[in-house]
Amino acid sequence: MITEYNTQRPHIILKEYGRNVQKLVDYIRNLPDKEKRTQMAHTLIELIKQLEPINLEAPENPQRNWDDLYIIADFNIDLDSPYPVPEREILFKKPKRMSYPQTDVKYRHYGKNIEKLVKEAVKKEDPQEREESVIYLGKLMKTFYGNWNKETLDDSVIVKDIKAMSQGVLSVSIDKVREDNLFEKLYREKKKQRPEGDRREGRENRGDRGDRNQRHGRPFNKNRHNPHRRRDQ
Repeated sequence: MITEYNTQRPHIILKEYGRNVQKLVDYIRNLPDKEKRTQMAHTLIELIKQLEPINLEAPENPQRNWDDLYIIADFNIDLDSPYPVPEREILFKKPKRMSYPQTDVKYRHYGKNIEKLVKEAVKKEDPQEREESVIYLGKLMKTFYGNWNKETLDDSVIVKDIKAMSQGVLSVSIDKVREDNLFEKLYREKKKQRPEGDRREGRENRGDRGDRNQRHGRPFNKNRHNPHRRRDQ
């Protein structure tokens, strides 16, 4: 038996379906009866759905399977398809080249969106709302900077940058920021504190255990069950 290498076989048009599906498409294409070709094509589409799990997860686009069948057949197959025959020029049309944004970001370590938020904060007329916007911007800037840099950013630098980005409109006292820690990072994990009622209940339960030990004639000794306790002679 002479071994047949893949390099000697016909090129697979859609590799995700495999060579056997392509052979079935070639077989259907060469059938003389159009009705028979259409019937076999429907059967093949159902087989393709079983071979490709993505078709079961996304059944809202059944036309994709028929388009793939025409692609495998090199658009040379005559069927009564339930969908219009795709055009070769549209399917193989190269996408348009995407243009990259040319806007200059002055403060790259904060990101472009920070500059947009500063512009929105400048539009606020209420002084209280402006101050709240500055505090929130400071939190964001400190968080974003800390995500990409190991060193900590001083609050005075953030206040200075906000003032520069807003053309001097947005400002806050650095002493107030440091005193109240207003620029503390967002998303900081808070330690879960046990409620005062639960702690009080725990102390009362420990007191009840001591009372029960005394009632049974056993003095309460916290080291009684300690295996590492030294015994004194």
